[in-house]
Order: sequence, then C-alpha cells, then structure tokens
Amino acid sequence: MRTRRAPLKGDEPATYRWQPVPGELSVAAMPLGHAADVNGAHEAHSHDFPGLAYFWADGGIVRTGRQVRHVEAGDLFVIAPGDVMGQAQRDDLVGARGWGVFFTADALGTDTPGAHLAWRTHPLLFPFVRGGATGALRLKVPPRDRDEWTTRIEALHDELAHRREGYREAVSAHLVLLLVGVSRLAADVVGDLRENAEPLLAEVFDVIEQRYREPLSLREVAAAVRISPGHLTSTVRRRTGRTVQGWITERRMVQARRLLATTELPISDIARQAGFPDAGYFARTFGKLHGMSPSGWRSVNVL
Repeated sequence: MRTRRAPLKGDEPATYRWQPVPGELSVAAMPLGHAADVNGAHEAHSHDFPGLAYFWADGGIVRTGRQVRHVEAGDLFVIAPGDVMGQAQRDDLVGARGWGVFFTADALGTDTPGAHLAWRTHPLLFPFVRGGATGALRLKVPPRDRDEWTTRIEALHDELAHRREGYREAVSAHLVLLLVGVSRLAADVVGDLRENAEPLLAEVFDVIEQRYREPLSLREVAAAVRISPGHLTSTVRRRTGRTVQGWITERRMVQARRLLATTELPISDIARQAGFPDAGYFARTFGKLHGMSPSGWRSVNVL
C-alpha cells in the first residue's frame, strides 16, 4: 500500500491518497497493535479511500474525529473517506490486537463504479458514504462471529502476501464477504443514512457517474444539484477529503484503467471513452497520477 499526502488547505487535516502500484491490487491488510515507530509526529489526517479497523482483543485507544475511544474486543471501526483520524501516539494501541483493511472501489470488480459513494449501484459500499470530522463509525462484532472475522482477514492478508495463482479472485471474494458483514452490522445506521444524512453527496456522485464521459466542470455539477460552486466545493472536500474535480478525474481514471487492462483499444479511443477528448492531455494526467504512461500501465496489468 502506497499513499501520498495531498497539499494542505488552510488549517484542514492532511489527506492521504492511494497511489496505484502497477500490477498490484488496490487492497491492503495490516496488523494493528503497539508500534514503536508511531509517535506524535503522525498527524491528524484523513484518507480518500475507505477502510476498516477490527479488534479481537481489548486494549489501547483509537482517536477518531475529536474523540478518544477505548478499544474493546469486537470493535469494528468503519473508516469512510474523509473521516479524520487523530494524531497517533506510540502507546495508543498497547495491548490491542487487530487488523486494518484498506481498499478502493476498483478491488470489487470491473462493474463497480469508481466513486466510493455510488451506493445506488453497489450497496456494499454504502456504510462508507459518510465522512468528516465526526470520526469513524463504531460497530460491534458479536462474540460468536469474532473468530470468523479474524480468520477471514488473516486469509485476505495471506493471499496478498503470497500471491498464489488465483489470488486476485480470492482477495476480491474475501473483501466482498467482509463488506457483506459490515453491511449487516450497519443495517440500522445505513437505513438512517440512506434516508437522512447524505442526499447532496448522493446527487453529486450520481451526476459524476452519469456524465464523466463528457465535458464536466465543477460549475456544471453545482448547477445539476442546485447549489453554488463554493458551497459544493467546501461540502465535498469536508466530507471526502477531495475536490469535485478530483472525483471527476478519479472516475475517469478508473474507466481508463479498466479499458487498458481488459481491451486492446488504442490509447486515443480509451481517452475518449474515459472522458478525455485530447489523448495527449489524458496521457499527461494518467502519467502524473500513476507514475507511468497508459501503455506502460497496460503492459503490467493485462488480465
């Protein structure tokens, strides 16, 4: 897993973005516990991708938003893009035992929309629709299910570590089953969110999903959801850690990566289908975000 710290905007917490690595799945699993290399220099921050933190043993604390939460066995923190995690201290997780799982929507398959908030077409992602300074959603895994959760995440970690034949399919399957578990635990919360909490964000990501293949600007998205561009910018950045234009570009990049990996279309055709009428601009944008050209990406990611 490789991330990049985005430039700071005023006094907002830092945002870390997932940096795609050629040939690797956008899924990471890592043990959580006491870490000598973590100290107060690890600033308050958010991610622009979703994650889970599951603990099977008591111990330590988790700092989310402005809250300090004592970790209990069975705790499951659902970390939405934009959720602010507090400044970490070295001894925060002394005694804790758990796993962190982070991913992007790409990992769920080629039919998953690029926007993590596109819950209308992939309901397993809906528990991650929230986000902001309020902190991660805290759920509780029942005692009877905790061994299964631990085994599932350990199996996911093992597949990612050893990359045996078929590991991509295995990783996707394990991740989907984890998200099914999250959705079931969060059923009441999700129902409330669906009805009340984020209608604006749902509209914004619907517009992006429907129109990313054509010219689309912040002003046009704002007009479609009937609010001012300034208000839209501040709301989306506060909730997700990324700008509207950033999400438009990300949706286009998801489509481009899929076409590069699964078709033999010329780069110019892929650029057009991903919403870039200028193939040169597409190549420069792709290279800036991925560290290599579209053809280079294709050479190491052909399915």
